[in-house]
Amino acid sequence: MRRLICLCMFVLVASTACGDDSGDGGEAAGLTANAAIAPKSGNTTLAGDAKFSGAAGAITLTLTLTGAPPGQHGAHIHETGDCSAPDAMSAGGHWNPTTHMHAAPGATAHLGDLGNITVAADGTATLTYSYPEWTIGGGAPTDLIGKAIVIHAMPDDLMTQPTGNAGGRIGCGVIE
Repeated sequence: MRRLICLCMFVLVASTACGDDSGDGGEAAGLTANAAIAPKSGNTTLAGDAKFSGAAGAITLTLTLTGAPPGQHGAHIHETGDCSAPDAMSAGGHWNPTTHMHAAPGATAHLGDLGNITVAADGTATLTYSYPEWTIGGGAPTDLIGKAIVIHAMPDDLMTQPTGNAGGRIGCGVIE
């Protein structure tokens, strides 16, 4: 009986230490990516965090801003993880690996479309959004790593191609 208990405990400890053997290559484990958003284009107070988390098939973004101008601002993921230019133009255009038209977030939009984030009078805002097509790591065309998240000066009209007419770039962060 004692041997059986010891054997069961060994199996339990070994399976916990080694993870499950579901055959998914670890994709079910928690995946994360982050971007620290810094001010651009003369804005000196905007700051923020973009946190991407989830598992294969369900990546969720939680975007928080402080010090932002009150009102609505377009938010997009851009194709190049480079925020070095003072106006963030180094981040390139909208990230669109699926070659969809620019639109409101959803099935017909491209993967970089996040719509608008509404900033309160105190300069704070939070936006949460998920795309089942997003991936983290692995280098697939849908991989968020190495892209940039950009906050624009104006609201996204959700229809003008390809930018949504959202104006200048007042915040930018590289997704790592």
